[in-house]
Amino acid sequence: MWLKNMDHLSGLTLSLPGNSHPTRWMGRCDGVFMSTVAVIGAQWGDEGKGKVVDYLAERARFVVRYQGGNNAGHTLVVNGEKTILHLIPSGILADDVTNVIGDGTVVDPWVLLKELKGLDAKGAIRPPESGQLVLGRRAAIVAPYHVALDKAREQRLGKGKIGTTGRGIGPAYEDVAARRAIRVADLLDRELLDTRLSRVLDEKNAILSWLGAEVFEKEALMERLLAVGERLKPWVHDAGKRVRDAIQEGHDLVFEGAQGAMLDVIHGTYPFVTSSHTTTGGIASGAGTHPRQLDAVVGVVKAYTTRVGAGPFPTELHDSFGDSLREKGKEFGSTTGRPRRCGWLDISQLRYAHQLNGFTALALTKLDVLTGLDSIQVCVGYSVDGERWDIIPTDSDLMKRAEPITVTLEGWTEDVTTARSFDDLPANAKNYVELVQKELGVPIGLISVGPGRSETIRHNDLWACA
Repeated sequence: MWLKNMDHLSGLTLSLPGNSHPTRWMGRCDGVFMSTVAVIGAQWGDEGKGKVVDYLAERARFVVRYQGGNNAGHTLVVNGEKTILHLIPSGILADDVTNVIGDGTVVDPWVLLKELKGLDAKGAIRPPESGQLVLGRRAAIVAPYHVALDKAREQRLGKGKIGTTGRGIGPAYEDVAARRAIRVADLLDRELLDTRLSRVLDEKNAILSWLGAEVFEKEALMERLLAVGERLKPWVHDAGKRVRDAIQEGHDLVFEGAQGAMLDVIHGTYPFVTSSHTTTGGIASGAGTHPRQLDAVVGVVKAYTTRVGAGPFPTELHDSFGDSLREKGKEFGSTTGRPRRCGWLDISQLRYAHQLNGFTALALTKLDVLTGLDSIQVCVGYSVDGERWDIIPTDSDLMKRAEPITVTLEGWTEDVTTARSFDDLPANAKNYVELVQKELGVPIGLISVGPGRSETIRHNDLWACA
């Protein structure tokens, strides 16, 4: 919803059709409605969601991470300083924001402590009693045996490996579904943790032994888990209740997704996917709310396409140009350092992501990386066995036979990193932006022309939540 010239309504509570909760009118948002907003990766991840969440966090009160684990990395650049986050939400560098690690995440407690230590060294972490960070009691932990299982399985698969990060995320989610996970709250209770470990460790050790990996001794592992639990205890709260209360009180929330729509465990390019629900469908269960409490969905779209790891990627460039795009865009995983595969923008893939998520606005990132190209290709559909497909085929066998149908646009040589309005962009860059907007039928509200927070263009006041 986009409304203008309504600053006189600042501070009022509105009841909107279809909403079950009161919504505040935010005069500080330049006359743009904001309440609960989801930031979703529209491709295979690595779209720049961290920057978008950081940008929105300047206007939000809560940032909620609802799925995934430390297999994802969000990079923030503020005042020229780079910060890479894996578990802690991207609102951590904003003032007066509560950052919630929701119950739908899986948390490696040692990775979380390392992140906290790094942020503390930058002066970015306040005392636990400030409420700056909330760790959900129901979030499952990533135990050392999960990491060992992840690595051993990938090694055994050889050339057929999925391409996981080896961080134990998949095995941790397996335990959630099998009702045998150890959760954050269990780390705070010796007797309960003993019971949980007794139920799961013998089976894990048997599998690890079969895979030729090292096994774990129960008592030593339990002491490690209790010790890390004691260190994290000050941040542990009922995350779902915090989120529900915040919505009921009319605060502005940003729900932060990890990975991208095409890596959703059900709707992505299965089996080359992550182990959680990366689309808007995962928000309700992962954050502890319900679908009707979501007001806007921002799809984050990189100006070209990348993916990391194995799996189908129809517009991938297997040439020196693809290599140069990787170098110019610094396309290396923030979590693993692995080089990302690069290709042209895929509109048909984005149409599918839009169907899954219902984007109300788009954020287009890394437009600056395309500067200097004579021409730019965009995939607008596919030919599959002679038949035209406007939506990417998600069946892996069909995708192997899909031939991209592309259009070619003229490139630009002008520097766009100093642009702060749409009018500042060169004509051909404007044409590119407008093509994306027209083909998807979704307004582009933000254009990123560089990694820094300030290197951002708000386009046509259509930014649904800023």
